[in-house]
Amino acid sequence: MNHPRWATPTALIATGLFAALATGTALADLKEIKIAHIYSKTGALEAYGKQTAIGFMMGLDYATNGTMTVAGKKLVVIEKDDQGKPDIGKSLLAAAYGDDKVDLAVGPTASPVALAMLPVAEEYKKILLVEPAVADSITGDKWNKYIFRTGRNSSQDAAANAVALDKPGNVIATLANDNAFGRDGVKATKDFIKNAKIVHEEYLPVGTTDFTAGLQRIVDKLKDQPGNKFISVGWSGAPTPFSKIADMDLKRRYGIELATGGNILPAMVAYKQFPGMEGALYYYFGIPKNAANEAMVARHYSQFKAPPDFFTAGGFSAAMAVVTALNASKGDTSANALIKTMEGMSFETPKGKMTFRKEDHQAMQSMYHFKIKVDPAFAWGVPELVREIKAEDMNIPIRNKR
Repeated sequence: MNHPRWATPTALIATGLFAALATGTALADLKEIKIAHIYSKTGALEAYGKQTAIGFMMGLDYATNGTMTVAGKKLVVIEKDDQGKPDIGKSLLAAAYGDDKVDLAVGPTASPVALAMLPVAEEYKKILLVEPAVADSITGDKWNKYIFRTGRNSSQDAAANAVALDKPGNVIATLANDNAFGRDGVKATKDFIKNAKIVHEEYLPVGTTDFTAGLQRIVDKLKDQPGNKFISVGWSGAPTPFSKIADMDLKRRYGIELATGGNILPAMVAYKQFPGMEGALYYYFGIPKNAANEAMVARHYSQFKAPPDFFTAGGFSAAMAVVTALNASKGDTSANALIKTMEGMSFETPKGKMTFRKEDHQAMQSMYHFKIKVDPAFAWGVPELVREIKAEDMNIPIRNKR
């Protein structure tokens, strides 16, 4: 799509008033396409959910050139708070499809909530575009044909991080959430680790505030191992274990280093204590070079005086997918039309081009191998790009039973 620069709010208001006066009808009289955005407005993943929501609305505005219309139909977004609870997410999606008569839904934030929602999309025969829930099983053994995902999956995380970590002589203990996100992530990590050795898996609940016991179990497993020792952390939600890991001074005491992927900027403040740490991430605002990212970064700085974060890019990408699909279907929101349109569909995002794989509707996308640099201009450890890991460089398995 070719996007002009965003108009100023004043210009948009003036344009809208002129159009209404000229036609004698209100914009509300246009036919509507209703989209439910179900995410964690509250709960352990509240910060992630809010970023996704901001990115989604910015993305819709960008993709529609500020009109919020596609094929002559007004886009209407209905937001719902699943609180990070699977039963609530499931009931909210059923109400959105059944009572609100939405044409499609986007979300949720947490993998356990997404897994509860998948059968609802199949029951109502309506599209659910998953963003940003990560667990492999969402587009794996729990998948159905109404599910698409713009967010990366556990295998994409694992394949990208293996680039930095999977080397002969490396010894790894994993630390992850005790939920679908964490366990699917470790399972995928084990699938992609071919040369290093994993000696321990540690799972702790989302919301854990005292990481001492879990980290001590990891230390006990690693400290006497020969080779290069790493704690590989896949963590979602606050608080995070990174500050505690830094406080334990494990590199000096035991030669144990941290290895982890990207995270939201507040979590990456702790990365300043690990200069030189390598890993792979989904998004950092300073890495991709394309028009969509430049527009999102500029708008976010203008609106919030801060850069867009990890999940802002995901929401923006989901919006780009929705508008691209609706334009291609000429506004036809029936599941059959959208499935036919979206399978194999490529679309632009702040990360560059993504493509929905036909077999499981997972968006194939780039990841980024990074090394942490300490820069006094930033409050967080800055992930400097080592290299872009393109979609075709990762052998991401198809895990569903289609």
